[in-house]
This record gives sequence, C-alpha cells and structure tokens, in this order.
Amino acid sequence: MKLIAGRFGGHGLKTPSGHETRPSTARTREALFGLIDARIYLEGAEVLDLFSGTGALGLEAISRGADLVTFVEKKRNVLEYARENAEKIGVEDKCIFIQGDAVEYLRSYQGPALDLITADPPYKLDTMTEMPDLAVPHLHTDGVFTLEHSSHDWFDEHPRLMTSRSYGRTIVSLFRPPLPPEEEATDEAGSAPESSSEMS
Repeated sequence: MKLIAGRFGGHGLKTPSGHETRPSTARTREALFGLIDARIYLEGAEVLDLFSGTGALGLEAISRGADLVTFVEKKRNVLEYARENAEKIGVEDKCIFIQGDAVEYLRSYQGPALDLITADPPYKLDTMTEMPDLAVPHLHTDGVFTLEHSSHDWFDEHPRLMTSRSYGRTIVSLFRPPLPPEEEATDEAGSAPESSSEMS
C-alpha cells in the first residue's frame, strides 16, 4: 500500500498480514480524496481518522497538507502500524494516536470543531446508520464527514448527505453540517444530493 498524492505520494505503508484490517483500495482512496479536495482545503486542516487501521486515510490527508490528524483504532497492534508509518515519513509530530472504540470516542468527543472526519468501519458495524449523526455535529460549518460502507446501508434520505459514489463493493458517502441560516436561504432550494455509480 502506498500514499497516492501530495508531499509523500508514492511512499509505502506497512500493513499487517492476514485479515486484521480491510484497507481502502488505492482506487477508492484516490476517488475519496478527489471528492474531498473538490469541497474543502486540506492545507492546515484538523482531521479525525476513525477506524484508522494502519493510518492510510489520515496519512494521505497529511500528505495533502493537513496539519493534525487524530487516529482512533481499537486494535493496539494495528494502531502501532499507523504510528510506525507516521514515523517512517517523519510526520509523527502531526499525529495523535488513540487506542479505543471509534464510536465511543465520537460519542464523547468534546474537542474543537474539525475540518474532516473520515470513517472506514467494518461493513457490519451495528451503529453504521448512526455514524453521520454522531460525526456531523463535530465539524466546522464547511467541514466534511466521509463514510465508507457497503450497499447494505443507504443514506439517500439523510438531510446532510452531499454525495454517494460506488466503487466496486464500496460506497463512499460524504456529509456536511447545516449551512448557516443566511447561506441556507440562498442555497439551491430542494436540490437533491448528487449521486453516481462507478462500477468495476
């Protein structure tokens, strides 16, 4: 696995053998960050990487300019891979590593508003449908929450959904907070979220 773009594009990442993680494919990560880059500036961003695994999403954000990423991963040995990957490219000073349950961390989060929250949970996560409502309140007004999920979960009716894209078996959905009242009034009334499918 390699970082795709930015300052550290092409740098390899260490991953555990076996089935301890289900990392996003390079194609999905590239598409995901294309969607993110079209909506927010990552330069100087503060990011929360939930279910971080070996840190691919958070480190990709740093490579593209993010200033601080908090990685939350339940498995301590997997989190150590994220730490090693950060040290390997020399960005450990931009990283906070937390070993714990990502959903519980989000429920109890009381830190500053964030520019980007990413989540790549197990597809059978019991609280999958709750994730947007748990994450979106912790974003800046122009922040973005990204969620990778399977076709078993759909968010088409969610009021904060911006777009959903399909990449093989993975669906990437992006959510944003409500616009301030003055901006909401000038936003396109009744515009539906964009949606497209890119099947392999």
